[in-house]
Amino acid sequence: MLNKVLPERISRLEELANNLWVSWHPQGRAVFRAINYPLWRTSGHNPVRELYDTPSERLNELVNDSSFLTLYDIAIATFDRDMINGHCWFVNKHGGKLAGPVAYFSAEFAFHNSLPIYAGGLGVLAGDIVKEASDIGLPMSAIGLMYPQGYFHQRFSAEGWQEEIYEQLDFDRSPITPCPWPQGCGPLIQIQFGDRPLYLGVWLVKVGRINVYLLDTNVEMNSPADRQLSARLYSADREQRLQQEIVLGIGGVRALRTLGIEPSVWHGNEGHTSFMMLERVREEIEKGSSYVKALEHVRSTTVFTTHTPVPAGTDVFPDNLMDKYFRGFWSQMGIDRSTFLKLGQHNGAQDSDFNMTILALKLARHINGVSKIHGKVSRKMWHIIWPDLFEDDVPITYVTNGVHLPTWMDSEMYRLVDKHTGISLVENQDSPKLCEQIASIPDEQLWGCHQDLKRKLFHVIQERVQQRWASGTGDAEQAIAMGALLDSDALTIGFVRRFVEYKRPTLLFHDIERLKKIVGDKWRPIQIIFAGKSHPADFPSKHLLHKVYSMALDRDFQGRIAFVEDYDIHIAHYLVQGVDVWLNTPHRLEEASGTSGMKAGMNGVPNLSVAAGWWDEGYNGQNGWLIGERLSESSLPKDDDERDATELYRLIEQEIAPLYYQRDNNDVPQGWVKMMKESIKSIVPAFSTKRAVKEYTEKMYLPAVQVTVK
Repeated sequence: MLNKVLPERISRLEELANNLWVSWHPQGRAVFRAINYPLWRTSGHNPVRELYDTPSERLNELVNDSSFLTLYDIAIATFDRDMINGHCWFVNKHGGKLAGPVAYFSAEFAFHNSLPIYAGGLGVLAGDIVKEASDIGLPMSAIGLMYPQGYFHQRFSAEGWQEEIYEQLDFDRSPITPCPWPQGCGPLIQIQFGDRPLYLGVWLVKVGRINVYLLDTNVEMNSPADRQLSARLYSADREQRLQQEIVLGIGGVRALRTLGIEPSVWHGNEGHTSFMMLERVREEIEKGSSYVKALEHVRSTTVFTTHTPVPAGTDVFPDNLMDKYFRGFWSQMGIDRSTFLKLGQHNGAQDSDFNMTILALKLARHINGVSKIHGKVSRKMWHIIWPDLFEDDVPITYVTNGVHLPTWMDSEMYRLVDKHTGISLVENQDSPKLCEQIASIPDEQLWGCHQDLKRKLFHVIQERVQQRWASGTGDAEQAIAMGALLDSDALTIGFVRRFVEYKRPTLLFHDIERLKKIVGDKWRPIQIIFAGKSHPADFPSKHLLHKVYSMALDRDFQGRIAFVEDYDIHIAHYLVQGVDVWLNTPHRLEEASGTSGMKAGMNGVPNLSVAAGWWDEGYNGQNGWLIGERLSESSLPKDDDERDATELYRLIEQEIAPLYYQRDNNDVPQGWVKMMKESIKSIVPAFSTKRAVKEYTEKMYLPAVQVTVK
């Protein structure tokens, strides 16, 4: 909340600042850049913090600044127009088909770095979906958890080990407000937590047209331990994880009811949300429905998205914990303990742990994986739930992920593409018509735009190195490891993602001597930027991270291996837009989809990846490179580190570096630019969130409504 009163002429700045609409609309960002640019930069582009810290004298000056007032009026007019649903895709094509909003549940949301309540790709996807729902006019109410300490800030020790630093969110300087309750509603939601009540506060985040409600256990009526329950994401403690998921699922349903929101469709994003379905079954029975009819009603109106390609990736809880927190819950459902526990167990399994993904699969009728391959893998993995069906008939389809173009495409790149395609890019990003005019972009303009983005990335990296050095917490070796010697003219490959074993972050170092020769080539120098975090309790992955960081310290690499510290959504923008090649090397069947490569690709950065997740659909032979063979319906090859590393080195040496360094008289690599254009042309229409959310609407949400009407 602001500590000052804004001048009347510009009083709606507070409204703009507290709506994350600003984060993906250039008109909004232009206003806040003009208020106080140094504060805009140091705040991490956080308009609430900027307004909070800007002196009142400066705000009074702006009232008499005609240039600023023009920017302000344009932003307000654009904002007001966008808040009206009348011109949007959903209203025009499917208006009136949803009696209530889609209730979208997710354990994390990544909207902007000013609200760090996310850990990785799941949250980024959820944030992009909410933004796109606003853009296309899809009615939605989103539910998540408020993590005042968020995930963590990453710092490397002198020995190269990840250290985790937690910071408390400053609510006064963040785009979040206490939930405005309807007349007569109280400020707290109550749920039963084992043998005690638990009280939940609710915060509101405005994301364009969409309201996001975040549940918080840090209220005075709770015990000190319970108040800390929702402090951080993804606790390694299994009981605390169960507690958080009870808060999200059961508390989320009760929050929506208290707010007077009646969803027509309920969408659970991954198994963390599955208690939402269980609570709705209990509600139906409380209203007089039979157990069988309650199950059918919940199934018919529930969409479930699974992101897990391996059984070990699901949340499971032992019976003793389920007894502790759900004793008495099954009697409210009119069933016994055994029947209750079977909802989260394999069919016919005895005494197995309670599996949250299985619970969702049994309580949702509309189920999808997040890529074509993942749909196939999921049908195979969960065939045991439908043993009487053929594997291909298992009712799990797929909706391939997408990314929110206005968020992830650089504004200058956007203007360049928008200008030469001749159609509104934001409105027609998922249209095949977009592809027809990409080739008309002058090579030198596209290359020049990319070079500007690359220089901007290197400036940001070196600025971070300088800040670390100036703080007295880093030495010369760490400065080099973090990118002090990077060269903006050298071919730059990025490996940027969550550090975990299945992503094989050390595959590049399979043959260290060969890699040293590759990066040290005098005529075709190559450098590699790494960034990413390991979960604090994932010690094998932390060892992989340490190994990569150690390579960045190795003098034989001449400073051409760098590890960018404290990867977050802010630095991610510079990385996906500024590197030359986006590298991805996961085990083929263990990556459900992935989205970072989509972000890079729509900025003209070619992908270099194994045929995992979305890239098996996205690769067309001209928009990047494929490491190893392509997957097929009949052939799912086993991974071989030596084979894949050898092919990776060959591609870099024989195809990628020669293409990058082959220049015309104007120093433009025409062959490379052709591939950049193909990347934009092929990835934007097929892998935007606009395509994905439209597909969810027509493939999942509307069929759920039609089932209930019947």
